[in-house]
Amino acid sequence: MMFLLAKTAVSRLQVRSIKQIMVRQSHQKRVPGFHDKYGNAVLAFGTTFCAAMWAYTTTQIGIVWNLSPIGRVTPKEWRDQ
Repeated sequence: MMFLLAKTAVSRLQVRSIKQIMVRQSHQKRVPGFHDKYGNAVLAFGTTFCAAMWAYTTTQIGIVWNLSPIGRVTPKEWRDQ
């Protein structure tokens, strides 16, 4: 019986302290961090930079992509042997 009362008292104290911590944290003003200030700008710059580098790479390195063979491929004549 005594163990049960002690266990209940400890659990209630823990719950009360957790509630007090949550109330204290909710009343504090949150200071914006790096990601809050610059997150969207960094994401936009990174996306733009990546797209620009891929565009430059695909247009300037001289790869012949051969997207469609129509008009470039001519059949060879048959030769009977």
